[in-house]
Formats: sequence, structure tokens, C-alpha cells
Amino acid sequence: MPIILSLLCKRGEVDMSQMSKKPNNQAWNYHPDLPLKDGSIFVWPPQPIRLLDWFFTHWLVLSERVLMVGLAILLWAFIYPSIDQVGSFEFGWVMQVWGINLLLMIVSAGGLHLWFIRFKKQGNVLKFDPRSQGQNNSLWNFSDQVKDNMFWSLGSGVFHLTAFQVITMWMMANDYVPTFAFADHPIWFISALVLLPIWSAFHFYWVHRLLHVPFLYKHVHVLHHRNVNVGPWSGLSMHPVEHILYLSSLCVHWIVATHPIHLIFHVIYQDGNQEMPWDRWFGTFHNGTEDATRQTRIRKKKMYQ
Repeated sequence: MPIILSLLCKRGEVDMSQMSKKPNNQAWNYHPDLPLKDGSIFVWPPQPIRLLDWFFTHWLVLSERVLMVGLAILLWAFIYPSIDQVGSFEFGWVMQVWGINLLLMIVSAGGLHLWFIRFKKQGNVLKFDPRSQGQNNSLWNFSDQVKDNMFWSLGSGVFHLTAFQVITMWMMANDYVPTFAFADHPIWFISALVLLPIWSAFHFYWVHRLLHVPFLYKHVHVLHHRNVNVGPWSGLSMHPVEHILYLSSLCVHWIVATHPIHLIFHVIYQDGNQEMPWDRWFGTFHNGTEDATRQTRIRKKKMYQ
């Protein structure tokens, strides 16, 4: 389930030769140093020490990812229905999966919203837009951004997430897709946990580029882009068509041998975090400078011609 930390932005290192290109938007509360640093571990020439440090901090200590894996194991062992129970579609276990996903979304996005937005426990530190989220504005359903975001996230988002998960669990139970036990392939079990976020980021990048094709942007993706002042509920606030495209990342379990724990981890992780520098490699990265803004406008103009 996406845990959206869109309010936060990691600080980049200052490049003094580029400081003159730093935007001076007085409406912003937070101005990161520009150009933004490439935080990816996939650089050339390779940096083995940096790679080992990344692996240690993300997978060998009590990191966010390790907590997600731990949560996935607990959910698989005690909360979600077992694979033995899902061999046929039945209302009970399908609603059980939906209810769990709904609760996970409420606890994660709702908890972060209360912490960062409602109670302002971090104030405006690292928050770009200091304004409150939109209210009394006809742009939003219910004339309220938070209620609008919750409607799309908890309604269409959780529904489609559950649909993909339920179908995949049913396919696993009936041996329509490859699965394996940890004891049979422990190395692949661990490797798959590391690779799934990379796949998720790759899939998200190309889906996002597809959604910026003018027709899809105008009729589908524009709903998500209404979130200028983003919050924890914004990440999964999408048009149903975008939910289908975005969550189709889970279809990898239909092809590659995985364990149910991998599926649950994927469901929890599905937030498009950057694992590889796809934007940089394919020329669509915006480093925050005015020059990057001009290049983006030129590219968008060509798309709409």
C-alpha cells in the first residue's frame, strides 16, 4: 500500500556553478539546493562502496523496507487468507482481502496525514507549499481536496488493488502461475525482495510516460495532477483507468516465480519509489533548474503539436 511521503524532499548537494539557475519562487516554503543530486546507486563508473552502503542501509538494518517485509510476513501468516483457502472465488475471503487493504490504506495514509498535515508535527520543514490543502473549491469532489483524495484512494484505488491481488492469489492457489517455497530457493526468495522495487519503479516510469500522452493526460491523468499541494492521500488518488495501468505492476507475479510473501510485500511497497535513474537515462529528469524547465516545456510542446 503506498505510503506517500510526498511532503518530503531529500536535500541535494550544492553545485556552485548552477546557483544562478536556482528558481526564486517566493510562494515556496522550501527551496532545495540545485541542481538536484543524482541519488541513484546505478552510476558510471560503478562505485562499489556506495552500492554496499546502500544495501546495508536499506536491507541489513531496521529500515523502511525491512519493516515492510516484516509486515508482509505477519500479514501472510496471520491476517490474509492462506493460499489453501483461495482456490475458488468466494465472497468471504475476497472481502477479507479488501477489508485488510482498506484498513492498511487508512492507517498508513491517514496516519501520515494526521501527523504531517492535521497536527503539523514537522511544521513546514521540507514542505514546498506552506498553504493548507484545497477547500471550498469546485475543482475537487466534495469541494475538498482531502475528501476528494480519500474518495479516489479508498474507492477505486483499494478496489483495483484488491482485484489484482485476489486474482493473483487465486492463480497461485490453482498453480496457474509459478510459485515456490522459501526452503527450495532461499537465495531467489531474498533476491526477489530486492528486485521487486526495481521492477515497480521501471513499470511506473513507463506507465507514467504513457499517461502523459495528450489524450490520456486530458481524460485520465489530469485527475491525479490536480494535486499541486500534495499530501499523504494524494499518491493513490487517480482515475480508475490509471489505477489499472499503475497496479498492473502486480502482473509480474503471473510470469515470474514468487512466494505469496513477495506478492504482499509488492502490494505494500507499490509507491513508485526511485530505484534506478530511469528519468535521467531517458532524458526526462527535471533537476529543478530553469534550464530543465525550458527543456520540459519544449518537450511538452512537441507532444501537443
